[in-house]
Amino acid sequence: MVTTQQLPLPIGKYGAPSFESYYRTEANYEPVVATERCGKGEGDRFLYLWGSSGVGKTHLLLSTCRIAAQRGERVVYIPLKRADKIAPEILQGLETTALIAIDDIDCIAHHQCWEEALLRFYNLVRKSFTRLLLTSSDKPSALNLLLPDLRSRLEWALIYQLQPLNDGQKHAALKLQAEKRGMELSDEVTDFLLRHSARDMHSLSHLLMELERASMAAQRRVTIPFARQILGI
Repeated sequence: MVTTQQLPLPIGKYGAPSFESYYRTEANYEPVVATERCGKGEGDRFLYLWGSSGVGKTHLLLSTCRIAAQRGERVVYIPLKRADKIAPEILQGLETTALIAIDDIDCIAHHQCWEEALLRFYNLVRKSFTRLLLTSSDKPSALNLLLPDLRSRLEWALIYQLQPLNDGQKHAALKLQAEKRGMELSDEVTDFLLRHSARDMHSLSHLLMELERASMAAQRRVTIPFARQILGI
């Protein structure tokens, strides 16, 4: 079990997510601004982002962590998809940390120990200056929690639902991510990727990273034949 009080932010070889690489739509404008302000120590202290897989919840959470860390603040990231490997005691003593980012809180629903630990933690954080950013697949009222008091605490937060992108927006988002990576991705290649791969942004972003790695290794531009080869089609 992981019982240390701080987990490393999941920054891979391709770099950390950032607000600059997040495609902003009118529908998601407010949650993006709110999370960015949270990273700067402004606005509401409690934020709760929810939505389906691939809408960018973790991207925004990690972007917020990045801003706070760059300001010299202590940041703790807790991915609850790994709750089976993380002890609830990880929360102990964190109530004075500048920013706590808890990802996928829905993963601990019906886990008595975790729910009790989060309820205690919420009550402590309420009395401090800690900023708390949460993500989930659903709104608090729809979570299958054992503790009604935990649900009520989650509802204290400023709650935003992130809306999925349409195909045109996914095209623009993929082009933006490629640009931020220094990749040249033509409209034709982008359309090809959207037609021949999973259409959620998480999968598309992962595919873009694979294409970047393969193109750098082969010293080749990303063309449709090259993308076809990587996709195995």
